[in-house]
Amino acid sequence: MVIDKLSEITKYANLHPRFAKAMDYIVTTHLMSLEPGTILVDGEDIKAIVMEGNCVPAEESLAGFECHNTYIDIQIVLKGKETVGWRARSNCSQPKGEYSVEKDVMFYADAPSLFFELQAGMFSIYFPNDVHAPMIGEGPIKKVVMKLRVH
Repeated sequence: MVIDKLSEITKYANLHPRFAKAMDYIVTTHLMSLEPGTILVDGEDIKAIVMEGNCVPAEESLAGFECHNTYIDIQIVLKGKETVGWRARSNCSQPKGEYSVEKDVMFYADAPSLFFELQAGMFSIYFPNDVHAPMIGEGPIKKVVMKLRVH
C-alpha cells in the first residue's frame, strides 16, 4: 500500500508497467470536472471510476472489507475526506465466500489492523495483498478510483 499527496504521484510511476500511463492521465486531466461513471483510459487495462456520494459508517464499509486479484486500485480523494481500514491479505483468515472473478473482489470478515485518513488532494494505492475498507466517515466525498490490470 502507498499513501501520499497527489502532488507526489508521479514518483510512483515505475512501480508497475501501467502506472506511468495512468499517472499521466491523472496529472493531465481536470479530475474535479469529471462526471460520475467509468472512463476507459486504456481499454480494460486502465480505467477511471468517478464516484460522488456520502461516506458511510464503519460497520457498513467493513461489511465490504475487500481486495482484488485482477486490478490494482489508485484511489484519489478530490473532495471531502475518508477513513480507510486496511489489513495485509496474508494476515487475513476469515474469507467471506469465494473470490468473484466477474467482480474481481474477495471479501473478508477480519478486522483492519490499522485505520488512516485521506483528505482531499491525497491518494492511496492498493495492491492485491491490500485488503481495504474505504469511504468511512461522514459527509460528501468525490473520488476517482483508477483500476490498473495487474497482468
